[in-house]
Amino acid sequence: MSVEDTWHLAVSAPIRRMEAVGELRRRVCVLTGTAYGAGAEVPVPLNDVVQGGDRLTWTQAVSRPMRLDLAFDVTVDGRTLRGACGAGRLPAPKVTGERRSTSERRA
Repeated sequence: MSVEDTWHLAVSAPIRRMEAVGELRRRVCVLTGTAYGAGAEVPVPLNDVVQGGDRLTWTQAVSRPMRLDLAFDVTVDGRTLRGACGAGRLPAPKVTGERRSTSERRA
């Protein structure tokens, strides 16, 4: 199953719910990605993006609401994904996502 697409992501953190748009693309046989959201004006790179069957993992550094290195581990089922996002010793918030419709994708 291909995960290459534009995704609307939501992270249900204890502080608040955060939303972002993630874009996953394959470049020279390597899965890469970027994320936009939470007030970021420039895309944040997704690092170490790995797909194994329906499981997808990646890491990402964020600076809002605080500086954190996040590790995502989700399961993709067609147009949706579900999983968690670890941040060291902090509790792992739930992550959900949906593929975006063509009219919602970034130009």
